[in-house]
Amino acid sequence: MLTLQTIKADPEFVIKRLAVKGFDGKEVINKILDIDAERRRLQQKTDSDASELKKLSSSIGSLMKEGKTAEAAEAKQKVADIKGNTKALQDHLAECETKMRDLLLTVPNLPCAAVPEGLTAEDNVVEKTGGVIPDLPEDALPHWDLARKYNIIDFEMGVKVTGAGFPFYVGKGARLQRALIQFFLDEAWHAGYTEVEPPFVVNEASGYGTGQLPDKEGQMYHVNLDNLYLIPTAEVPVTNMYRDVILTESELPKKNCAYSPCWRREAGSYGKDVRGLNRLHQFDKVEIVRIERPEDSYAALEEMKDHVQGLLEKLGLPWHILRLCGGDMSFTSAITFDFEVWSAAQKRWLEVSSVSNFETYQANRLKCRYKGADKKMHLCHTLNGSALALPRIMAALLENNQTPEGIVIPECLRKYCGFDIID
Repeated sequence: MLTLQTIKADPEFVIKRLAVKGFDGKEVINKILDIDAERRRLQQKTDSDASELKKLSSSIGSLMKEGKTAEAAEAKQKVADIKGNTKALQDHLAECETKMRDLLLTVPNLPCAAVPEGLTAEDNVVEKTGGVIPDLPEDALPHWDLARKYNIIDFEMGVKVTGAGFPFYVGKGARLQRALIQFFLDEAWHAGYTEVEPPFVVNEASGYGTGQLPDKEGQMYHVNLDNLYLIPTAEVPVTNMYRDVILTESELPKKNCAYSPCWRREAGSYGKDVRGLNRLHQFDKVEIVRIERPEDSYAALEEMKDHVQGLLEKLGLPWHILRLCGGDMSFTSAITFDFEVWSAAQKRWLEVSSVSNFETYQANRLKCRYKGADKKMHLCHTLNGSALALPRIMAALLENNQTPEGIVIPECLRKYCGFDIID
C-alpha cells in the first residue's frame, strides 16, 4: 500500500497519478488526511497527558511530606481523571489507526511516469516485437483440435472429473508439459535465481501482503474451513517469504524462482477466448521474484524482461512486448510489461507473461525492509514475472509447429521430453 508519507507529501500529485489508473482518489485521499489529522491530535493529547501524569505522580509524595494534604488530594484526583481518560483516548487512537489502514488498503499503487495513459487494452503500447509468424495453411487446426487428434489433452475428461477449465494432459502432452516446466526452471537457475518449492495454499495475511486481498478475493479459491487460499501465482508465497523481515543491504538482491500450479476462478470470463487452453481455472507456471534496493529495481526489471524474451526466442515463438496503460494495469503494480505470443491457427496474440515492478507498494504491506549503509531502515522494491505460464505457451507451440507429419518439438525441449515430434 502507499505510505502515508507519500500521500501527505503531495496529495494532489497522488490524486493525479491515481487517475491514470482510472481511479478517482480525491475522496479517499481526503479521508485519509482527515483521519491522520485526528490521529495526530489524539497522539499529542495522549503524550501530553502522559507527561502531566508523570509530573503529578512525582509531586504527590513531596506534597504529603510538606503537609499539603489538600494539594496532594487534588493531585491524586487529577491523576485519577487522567487515567480514566487514557483508555478512551487509546481506544479512539486505535480506531483511527484501523480506519487509516482499511482506507490505505483500498488505494491502488501509483503508476510510474513511464506508464502510458489509457483505460483499456487498446491503449497499451507495443514496445518490441520478435520472431517470425509461421505461414500456415488456412485449414490449420486450433490447439483444441490438435489435442484431440493426437490424444495429448483431454478437455472432456477434465469436465467430467472436475469442471470446465481443468484439463487432463495425457501421454506426450503430459511429458511436454513437464518438459516446459523443467526447461523454465533450469533457465531461471542459470540466470541466478534460487529455486524454491513453496506451499500451494496461503493464509489471509499472505494474501494481504502481496495485494490479492482485499482486491481479488472473488477470483481466488477459498478453503473455508481453514481460512486458506489456493494460490493464484507463486508470487504470493515466494514474496511473503520476506514478510516482516529486515534484510541487510549486502543480502540484496534476493532472486527466487518457483514452479507451482495456479488456481483462478476467472469469474465473468466467457466467449470464444476461453476455448481450449486460452483460459483455465488451474494451470502451471514458473515465476521469478526479486527483492531489490529502490535504486536497482528498474535495472532488475529490464533483466527480467530480457530473461522472458530469451525463453520465447529459444522456443521459436513470435512475440511482442506491451507496456500496459494505466487502466489495464493491476491494482498493485507501478509498471507492467505483458509478453504475448502469436497463435497461428487462432490468428491472435495470447498473453503468456506479465513482468511488473511494484516499487514499495507490496513491501509496505509486507514490512519488507533493509538496513542501509546509512544505518536507516528502507522499504525494499518487489518485482515479479511469469517465466513462463504454460497453457498459452502450449497452445502456441502446438498450433505454430503443426505439420502434415505431426507437431514438431522445439530443439530446446527435446532433451527434457525425450521425443522430437508428436505423431
